[in-house]
Amino acid sequence: MEATVAKTGTEGKTWGGGNQPLNASYGKMMMWFFIVSDALTFSGFLASYGFSRFKFIDAWPIADQVFTHFPFLHGVDAPMYYVAFMTFILIFSSVTMVLAVDAGHKMQKNKVIIYLFFTIIGGAIFVGSQAWEWATFIKGDYGAIETKGGKIVQFLNTDGKRVAIADFAIDLPSTHETHVEGNGVWFLSEETQTTYTFEEVKAGFLANEDLLVRTQYLDEHGEPTVLSRAESIDKVVNDGKLVVEGANLKHNEYGTPLFADFFFFITGFHGFHVFSGVIFNIIIFFNVIIGTYERRGSYEMVEKVGLYWHFVDLVWVFVFTFFYLV
Repeated sequence: MEATVAKTGTEGKTWGGGNQPLNASYGKMMMWFFIVSDALTFSGFLASYGFSRFKFIDAWPIADQVFTHFPFLHGVDAPMYYVAFMTFILIFSSVTMVLAVDAGHKMQKNKVIIYLFFTIIGGAIFVGSQAWEWATFIKGDYGAIETKGGKIVQFLNTDGKRVAIADFAIDLPSTHETHVEGNGVWFLSEETQTTYTFEEVKAGFLANEDLLVRTQYLDEHGEPTVLSRAESIDKVVNDGKLVVEGANLKHNEYGTPLFADFFFFITGFHGFHVFSGVIFNIIIFFNVIIGTYERRGSYEMVEKVGLYWHFVDLVWVFVFTFFYLV
């Protein structure tokens, strides 16, 4: 039996679009396919974050109380300022990429070099800033106590301002000896220790009458609940378990560990995309310098990597909105 084929366009051909469907080259079409598939991946991650956040909405950390640091301004409360700076840099790099693509269409080699250079610098600043933000998030600034139920308790003074555990913890004599090759069993690994033990933090808290604690649960005003002095003592003494400094995949001084899990995974995944984009741009940058695309008579490769860069910038807008604004 002979198969019947619907013919369109030129006689005998089943596809009349030639080798440029939708008036796009094969390379640009493949880049669009990648962008669409990657967009679906990010959409799944952000949807998971959204569902998890609204499931634990009464215990989710408030971004303005977490991302308050700014480089070289230690102790200055600057909520969201540095994240806003990072966002501005990335969006500005998208503008320079547009200018580079436009210069490529006009076969203006020198302008392509200049605009690609600024795009690379912007991307590198963003990646470095994200690495600094990660380091700050992991290290922490104040410290907290984790209860037996896995909840986070933070310390405040009577004015409602956060107090670092280093400011009130009392050094106590300890018999604990760290396992090292010289004094312990060499194959036993020592877990990461916090600066102060729970007993030292508890002793300092009881000795300081001006200290209160707040839980990670929100009150009717959408703020973490602050306990009275008597309730604070009961919470620390009877329910306290261990000291938490910073955040990792198991513990998080800012609130539920699930927040840190999503933060590291999604921002890390996006950061990997930006880092990859910087590498791609560097390769294209040197190809432009040596005249590769000038000899080809086309700067389409700049346009293709530009599509990827704009996608990365657009994804950050959604990540920024979900993690920092909503």
